[in-house]
Amino acid sequence: MKNINVDVAIIGAGTAGMVAYSTVSKHTDKVVLIEGGQYGTTCARVGCMPSKLLIAAADAALSIEEAPAFGVFPGGKPVIDGVKVMERVRQERDRFVSFVVDSIESMPSGSNLRGHARFMDNNTLMVDDHTAVKAKSVVIATGSSPSVLPMFQGLGDRLVLSDDVFYWQDLPSSVVIFGAGIIGLEIGQALGRLGVRVVLLSKQGLLGPLNHPEIKEYARKTFAGEFYIDTDADVLGVERKDGGVEVRFKDLRDKERVETFEYALAATGRAPNVRNLGLENTSLELDKRGVPVYDRYTLQCGKSPIFIAGDANSDVPLLHEAADEGGIAGENAYRFPDVSAGRRRTPLTIVFTEPQMAVVGSGYNELKKKDGLCFVTGRVSFENQGRSRVMLRNKGLLHIYAEYGTGVFLGAEMFGPRAEHIGQLLAWAHQMNMTVPCMIEMPFYHPVIEEGLRTALRDANEKLHMGRALAENSMECGPGV
Repeated sequence: MKNINVDVAIIGAGTAGMVAYSTVSKHTDKVVLIEGGQYGTTCARVGCMPSKLLIAAADAALSIEEAPAFGVFPGGKPVIDGVKVMERVRQERDRFVSFVVDSIESMPSGSNLRGHARFMDNNTLMVDDHTAVKAKSVVIATGSSPSVLPMFQGLGDRLVLSDDVFYWQDLPSSVVIFGAGIIGLEIGQALGRLGVRVVLLSKQGLLGPLNHPEIKEYARKTFAGEFYIDTDADVLGVERKDGGVEVRFKDLRDKERVETFEYALAATGRAPNVRNLGLENTSLELDKRGVPVYDRYTLQCGKSPIFIAGDANSDVPLLHEAADEGGIAGENAYRFPDVSAGRRRTPLTIVFTEPQMAVVGSGYNELKKKDGLCFVTGRVSFENQGRSRVMLRNKGLLHIYAEYGTGVFLGAEMFGPRAEHIGQLLAWAHQMNMTVPCMIEMPFYHPVIEEGLRTALRDANEKLHMGRALAENSMECGPGV
């Protein structure tokens, strides 16, 4: 048994953990990074990057199919070689992962430990059965894993999780996807465009991060033009049958339907990796999911010397948020008990479907719940927007939300072309606390898709300048107004 003493111990070598390690290392060399699983962040190994590789292949296939609309005839439908598609996905994925592994292997000797850590008390960790770590403070950065619902028990190797997709050697012939969140939509549309028969079933009207009913319905109809999708599905049964998966469900006409697929993909969310950490041996208060109760600005769990960052706290499971949280948690862990709030950036979520989705700042549902707030919505459709029509990407809607009275830009939702760029632009404006009148004064080139953004801003601005009597038909208010 080995015993070591450090200032800070960090559990998990993902994005949050590595940033926490880097932050602490600026102050002290008495820091250790502990990892019990594979090296390589969720983003590099099973998340952001491999999913975009699959989407890029789907985009290439679609561009060939769409070429005749431009008067370009490439010679028939594209031939999709599933083995080659997945070979590139895995190769490029492994390249991204190698960068992470290299950075860990370049750490000073003794600064990283292999093994699963368990708390013995607030300041003591046992790593497997080989090392006891005594730390002044600890950062939990253990990430998350796909959730598996009880209904999927018994499917065996016919059930795949989102993490499994990027290890495929070939594309399947058919997949039923459960869950219309970001993962389900991105992978579902990509597989469909690569020739896989896709059926997507979800519950409670979920469609990615979208809030507003108008935009959600527009998006649902758009996806329905490519594959079967039901966002309020009534699934009657799921079982393994004849080497595949048989699903019984009621279709959109409320008729029972039975279909068989090669695989079932569970995209029903991710759960924080906090089990088996020995949290019962600490003083921490846990929520109903078993996650420590913490302050999202300091990342401190109660008043303890324990901090939690990244997907492990299940707040905003995105890479840039994990990196920010890792920095805040690392700094506060080193300075404990002198803990201070870190700056949280404007919320920004982007979905790389086609059309893309973006939600910036506060979404519609959140604004409707804000006490005493009245806001207007600036709208634009991209169906007749110039640059979008030029590129045959003229589908989508954008909503801009602004506070009535001040004109402050509150947030936006978009399902439309190049939403990744417009979302990024709007996130900067939101973080700068800009007003809609100020945003309109910014330069807009011609012809660009962002001219559609200007149309939405002008619509919002016109409503902001209406008198109260006229504006009441153009604005919405939260409780207490």
